[in-house]
Amino acid sequence: MTIEQPRVTTAALRALLGDAFFSGVVRHFAQTTDEEPAFVERQVIECLRYLYLISRHPEPLVGLFLPVEQAIDEIWHYLILQTREYRELCEERLPGRFFIHHRSLPYEDYQEAQPSREQALEEALRWLPLYREEFGPFDEGALPHWTMVRFLHQHLGLSLDAIAALGPDDQAARPDAERAR
Repeated sequence: MTIEQPRVTTAALRALLGDAFFSGVVRHFAQTTDEEPAFVERQVIECLRYLYLISRHPEPLVGLFLPVEQAIDEIWHYLILQTREYRELCEERLPGRFFIHHRSLPYEDYQEAQPSREQALEEALRWLPLYREEFGPFDEGALPHWTMVRFLHQHLGLSLDAIAALGPDDQAARPDAERAR
C-alpha cells in the first residue's frame, strides 16, 4: 500500500485558529492540566483534525461516537466557548462551512443507547481511511488521542502500518470471535 503525503498539514491546521488563538488554547490547557506544551499542541492538532473530518465528511461521520479521548473533547468544549472564533472556524475556515454542533449525552442515556460492540467498531473504522486520506497515517504521537487507534495497536496488536491499511469494511480489526459470526 502506498501512502500519499497528507493533504492537510499540521501548519494548515494551526492556521485554522491563527497563531495567537492556537497559542492561547495551548497555554490554557498546559496550565490547567500540567501537561507539557508539546503534548498539548498535539492534542489541539488532533482536535482540529477531528473537527476537520466532521466538516469535510459530514455524511459518514456526524452523529457517530466520539473516537477521541476526553481531553480532546475538553479542547472542543473550550473552543465552543470562544463563540466568535468557533463560529468563524466552522463557517469560514473548515471545508464544510457549517457550524459543528456539540451535544453532550448524560451517561445514563449513553448506556441505554450504547451501540453493540460490532456497531461501535464499524463506526470507529469509518474514521481511519478518512484520517489517512487527509492527514496521512496515524503515528505514535496520535495514539494517546484516538481511542480506537490505540485499542487496535495496543490490544489487538496491529502495527501502525496495518492500521493505516484498514478500511471501513476491514475484518482485520475485528476480534476473532466477532469475525466468526
